[in-house]
Amino acid sequence: MKIKQIDLYKVEIPMVSSFTTSFGTVKEKPTVIIKITTDDGIIGFGEAAALPFPYYKPDTTDICVLVLKDYISPLVLNKGFKDVEELMMILKTIKNHNFAKTGLENAVWMAMSIKENRNLKDLLGGTQERIAVGESIGIKDSIEETLEEIELRIKQGFRRIKIKIKPGWDIEVVKSIREKFGDIDLMVDANSSYTLDDLETLRTLDAFNLTMTEQPLADNDIVDHATLQKQIKTPICLDESIHSKEDARKAIEINACRIINIKPGRVGGLLESKKIHDVCKQRNVGVWCGGMLETGIGRAFNIAVASLPNYIYPADMSPVNFFYKDDLVDDSFIVDSEGFVAVPKTVGLGFKINEKKIEKYKTAHLKLT
Repeated sequence: MKIKQIDLYKVEIPMVSSFTTSFGTVKEKPTVIIKITTDDGIIGFGEAAALPFPYYKPDTTDICVLVLKDYISPLVLNKGFKDVEELMMILKTIKNHNFAKTGLENAVWMAMSIKENRNLKDLLGGTQERIAVGESIGIKDSIEETLEEIELRIKQGFRRIKIKIKPGWDIEVVKSIREKFGDIDLMVDANSSYTLDDLETLRTLDAFNLTMTEQPLADNDIVDHATLQKQIKTPICLDESIHSKEDARKAIEINACRIINIKPGRVGGLLESKKIHDVCKQRNVGVWCGGMLETGIGRAFNIAVASLPNYIYPADMSPVNFFYKDDLVDDSFIVDSEGFVAVPKTVGLGFKINEKKIEKYKTAHLKLT
């Protein structure tokens, strides 16, 4: 396969409401849509769904555009590669910038699916026909507001609730959730907002029978997480600390976690997601698929990778209209009454891309040949 043209679209769809975590509030969420055209006329789309600020990872929306334009495109345009593995070897010379790499890699997976007439699930080796989904609740202005949203999401069928926490917004809100909703599948996500000095708070959370505590300590740490896991009962799930299968292997070997959240954007795409999945499966560590507030384009790839057999925990897979007032695909996925999303069986993305909406919401467009 050869890529003859790359179109980069910076797109911004109005949000329904802001989303707050320990590292900041997302009030608007630009994203980068990548469209590739191959030498045999196949078109593929992908999404580089970095945040607009460097608080989760160094990547930002604007940095993704720059890296794709100035560094990734010159490496891949009109260069032949036989599969995604060979493509990613070409991109290995660029350090980090996983969100930008993911956007291009996604588009190539879509093109490969069309070329080989096989859907993404089958290309990846997925086994699940539908995936369980959960909902992620940002930090609200009050506990009452949090409880109201959880009640709504439970009625909508979501099988797991995740709430964002930070020092000062933790014990009381979790206690209130347990008192109102009983033994629902509940987890907390700290986004690296605690240290080992907060051991007593993290120990106190053990009393609430949480499914997991996600990334309580520093984003660049696995050693202190290993120390913490020895001292708390709740399984630690690592997110920001894991960028590759080697990171996953090392974290598991020192018992820094018992669960791993795989976000394709964070780790550099579906291929590395699958490799992390395989390492975890070999070591009996379950995984699940997180999200980065993607549009329906990015979410389609998340659904496909979450069909792999060791994705045993509900994915962060809210319908796009929970966050945005519109989407870039028509007839996007829905959560059924049992809390599952069906994995598409059609080739390509699995959903119909609406290029008119890409044009409508674009704030910039670069054509690279």
